[in-house]
Amino acid sequence: MLGEEYDNFLASYGKPKVSSLRVNLLKGSEEEFKEKTVFSLRSVPWAPGGYYYKEEDRPGRHPFHEAGVYYIQEASAMAPAELLKAQPGEKVLDLCAAPGGKSTQIAADMQGQGILICNEINPQRAKILSENIERMGISNALVLNHEPAHLAERFLEYFDKILVDAPCSGEGMFRKNKEATKEWSLANVQMCAKRQENILESAALMLKPGGRMVYSTCTFAPEEDEGVIGNFLRSHPEFSLEDGKMASGLSDGVREFRGTIRLWPHKLEGEGHFLACLKKEGTCKEKLKNSKEEKKISVLELKEWEEFREKYLKRSFTGTFLKFGEQLYLAPEGLPALKGLKVLRPGLHLGTVKKKRFEPAHGLALFLHPGEVTYERQLSMQEAQAYLNGQTIPAFGEKGWYLATIDGYSLGWGKVSGSVMKNHYPRGLRIML
Repeated sequence: MLGEEYDNFLASYGKPKVSSLRVNLLKGSEEEFKEKTVFSLRSVPWAPGGYYYKEEDRPGRHPFHEAGVYYIQEASAMAPAELLKAQPGEKVLDLCAAPGGKSTQIAADMQGQGILICNEINPQRAKILSENIERMGISNALVLNHEPAHLAERFLEYFDKILVDAPCSGEGMFRKNKEATKEWSLANVQMCAKRQENILESAALMLKPGGRMVYSTCTFAPEEDEGVIGNFLRSHPEFSLEDGKMASGLSDGVREFRGTIRLWPHKLEGEGHFLACLKKEGTCKEKLKNSKEEKKISVLELKEWEEFREKYLKRSFTGTFLKFGEQLYLAPEGLPALKGLKVLRPGLHLGTVKKKRFEPAHGLALFLHPGEVTYERQLSMQEAQAYLNGQTIPAFGEKGWYLATIDGYSLGWGKVSGSVMKNHYPRGLRIML
């Protein structure tokens, strides 16, 4: 495939991997982030908000990470969502979504408007996906745990955009993940290709005519890349390849598949990836079988929430309120009925409705901005580290719920009583920085 370039390709594996992060544009602008950060940053050419950083910066150990200010993501992995170009108000599916890097990137493009469904077949990985959706302050995302074929039965021609970041043999991750080399085999390549074709079949059924689908892998194997796309196009004449050129350093796919993209580690600062952008022609064949919206709960059931909102929040909320036991969620408008689906997160978790009181959720805190609350406790770096470890924080002021913040970014809730703010950072997330 590479010919004379192969020696350069091989030599790239002797070089250290680069590290990168993507700023969460739901939390604020890139300019604000760069003013507040102490990291050494260089822009990723193909991803707005993407930056390379130095290993000694250790952004995963900074309170900004827990506040969802950025997502630590390999630079090449930022390309698929950028190629998808999701827009506010659309219905978008990330079919193989864990751990959530691409889903959170799509959510930023949607700006909280529309419906984003993030699916992961593996239950444990789906849980991690849900946690990352919460950390990044995303309000319009549902996290599901299903086989793609099951979703295809429920969401026929429903989505405007679909991302299929397919599980693969992982050849592009050999430098980043040494364990991937031990799992590689020709048989695994063939197995992955068959699985990828099945996933694409399900995705094709769920895409609206006129919609866009991006297929991506992190492998070099032609059987899983151009081979899968070629087989798909031959059996689906309603689909065609769109030109996927994005930025300098990204190469065309091999053979007749011009318009597909390959990211080679010897040509750019990133690992190996393959991308193909597909457009679907035609008209809708059937109306969505699951078109009935989820039933809204009554005003009386929202009494505790409304009392909390009026006292502590300075913004309104629109969407569909859903109650699961004591837990209250806000789902995006137009949400289809969820009966029969394994749902880990049906939108924004508002909190717990208890007798005559409401306890706000951590997800609500991470969604909110400081100017949207009645009471705020601004934390120093030292206080933020203590807060994330579960310690109480000195505080003076009115009794009640306070949004704990650092440098204008929300971290979580605290409840002031007397001269202290009791810590309500979730126990399962508490860390030593």
